[in-house]
Amino acid sequence: MAKITFPIETPPIEGEAIEIADGILWIRLPLPIALDHVNVYALRENGGWCIVDTGYHSKRGVALWEKLLAGPLGGDPVHRVLLTHHHPDHVGMVGWFQSQKGSELLATRTTWLYARMLTVDIQEQWPQETLDFYLGAGMPADLFDARKAARPFNFADSVHPMPLGFTRIQDGQELRLGGRDWVVRTGDGHSPEHATLWCAADNLVLAGDQILPGISPNVGVYPTEPMADPLTEWLHSCEKLLVYANDDQLVLAGHKLPFRGLPLRLEQLIANHHAALPRLLEFLQTPNTAVGCFPVLFKRKIGQGEYGLAMAEAIAHLNHLLLQDKVSREKNDQGHWLWSAK
Repeated sequence: MAKITFPIETPPIEGEAIEIADGILWIRLPLPIALDHVNVYALRENGGWCIVDTGYHSKRGVALWEKLLAGPLGGDPVHRVLLTHHHPDHVGMVGWFQSQKGSELLATRTTWLYARMLTVDIQEQWPQETLDFYLGAGMPADLFDARKAARPFNFADSVHPMPLGFTRIQDGQELRLGGRDWVVRTGDGHSPEHATLWCAADNLVLAGDQILPGISPNVGVYPTEPMADPLTEWLHSCEKLLVYANDDQLVLAGHKLPFRGLPLRLEQLIANHHAALPRLLEFLQTPNTAVGCFPVLFKRKIGQGEYGLAMAEAIAHLNHLLLQDKVSREKNDQGHWLWSAK
């Protein structure tokens, strides 16, 4: 199994692009969060472009895309936008491309439904279910009170309104994109029905966030589905995609750098979670909350910017063990779930 390598180690600067493969431009867009960028890709086709993912919607995002369209994209139209999954850093500008540029949207049905539903779900106060979820996870009182007092983050804060209408893509579908033939292969765990695209002829993979180098995609449980087991879905998805992986494929990921060495990376992603579960079980010989499990799961201090993602991932690991009947849980007088190994 070959090691992981990076053919280009310096990403494109803001407003510019690198041709990472014949007819495919690599563009990096800024994000105002701890993971400070997202990679998007422009595929040349039919006198125009197909864009894969789009970054956040903001005044800066609009200005940057106008600069990119006039510059590296040569003023040619964006005929289509392919959305790998519904998270804001990927879907943010999709509605802008649809409504302002006349672009066709390609997405899996679940991705489109989640994205459009969340853009219209605007909350000025926290729903009680969300507060109960945070409290149940063991969020410290000072942080809980601060979050409760603040306006909730809304999807629409960074995602342009999405008009009706999209073109569905689905697992196993053959798709002509950017002058190449691709197969759509979906994964779950990080995001439901996340689309990845595989071009066998040129050993290319458009991976979105399903496969990332250097960091593990967040696998989390949220108040919308508090008893979900995304970790099982994630592990199954990695094993499914591993069948199609080879060492020569160039993986165009949603964050970090394009890379080769896909079989090893998928093995690492699987092993990372398998290694965490025994550590967690040993730790839970003494009952603890989801937040209390941060040190054993992450082995580092969790900052405010990543706190929500860490909490969601801790609960995902605990739910996975609960549904395997390896742990139990009981709510204490403070409203915190205490988890215990059986």
